[in-house]
Amino acid sequence: MQKNIILIGFMGTGKSTIGRNLSQTFGYPLIDTDNLIVEQDGRSIPQIFEEEGEQAFRDMETKLLQSLNRHTGHIIATGGGIIGRPENRQLLRKLGYVVWLIARPAEILERTSRNSNRPLLNNEDPEKTIRDLLEIRTPLYRDTAHLGIETDNLSFDEVTTGIIESARYYFGTQE
Repeated sequence: MQKNIILIGFMGTGKSTIGRNLSQTFGYPLIDTDNLIVEQDGRSIPQIFEEEGEQAFRDMETKLLQSLNRHTGHIIATGGGIIGRPENRQLLRKLGYVVWLIARPAEILERTSRNSNRPLLNNEDPEKTIRDLLEIRTPLYRDTAHLGIETDNLSFDEVTTGIIESARYYFGTQE
């Protein structure tokens, strides 16, 4: 059993922040897949999208997930679209306990509006893009996750505490 905690969810749901909180609490190293891809490739995500397209970025995500199968005792915060491929969904579940962070479209728009590093939202109607992508991705998040947590009205500490308690229970039942 891989004792990793994997965070999935749409952009702006708090995966990176919750990942840092969990890393500090558990003392597990944090792997942020988006940051690791940028570090390994030497280009920003918008650059990768612009120069090679979204599929090239999704290929990088899959390769990265495949390389993580040797890791245990990590917090893994993923990019919002990583669940788009069936292979990735299987890899995520094999890696450990998968937690889906959920937020309403309006909350996501508010949280992401200050960040230009979101290539999928750089358009005339980012709220419509969020709604359209959520319609496609929500069933995929649901099928991948062991647990879903709505983050809209919770503090980061409350979300972290909920994940800690549920992960301890999950890992205790797997031994």
